[in-house]
Amino acid sequence: MSKPTLRTTLLLFVVLFGSVNFLRAQNVSPYVGFGTVRDSVGTSTAQGCPSGQLFDGNICEAGPTLGGLFGTAGVDFMLRKHLGVNGEYTFRFSRAPYLPSDGLNMRPSFYDINALWQPFSGMRFVPFLEGGIGAARVALSFNPSAATGLTTAPSLPTGMNPSYFQLHFAVGVKVYVHGRIFVKPEFDLRYLPRLKNQFGRDTVLQFGGAVGYTFGKR
Repeated sequence: MSKPTLRTTLLLFVVLFGSVNFLRAQNVSPYVGFGTVRDSVGTSTAQGCPSGQLFDGNICEAGPTLGGLFGTAGVDFMLRKHLGVNGEYTFRFSRAPYLPSDGLNMRPSFYDINALWQPFSGMRFVPFLEGGIGAARVALSFNPSAATGLTTAPSLPTGMNPSYFQLHFAVGVKVYVHGRIFVKPEFDLRYLPRLKNQFGRDTVLQFGGAVGYTFGKR
């Protein structure tokens, strides 16, 4: 299955599964939030670049890192008292420099579908664990006016819109602050094979929080 097809399939699965199970779910909790995603700088020592630099086909340039402000939108469907499913989309709010001298910017995003386990449900605190699969897209864009000595998009081994399969894990807690309104601090760990083609690690860390509302019985 191609990577664009995988992304589309995952999104359709979230929509269709959510539609079918909305009425069957014990409760449904949509949420939105923000946080940051972290990965270190990559390197191209195989091309003779020093640590922390990438080879753009002409020269060695300082490699990019993952960081900045990301937004998150998702929904939890609890099909049993302690077991449910979760779908989530995380995206960077604005473009960030990728290789500035080449006029390249990036806007990463992540999609995932997870099994959701809530070991117990208190009146105010509901801890949870998530595990699932998804996809990620780095989404490079070319600005020729910012490029030095280039007039067309450079040819990169990963392509201009590289996509990756991912394994996703998360841990956090829902804190009900008023009635059915909750805040949701969360830590995510994403493993993306071959992400080291562009960054320093195949493992991406995410820290963030969200606010949401629970429909149905708790």
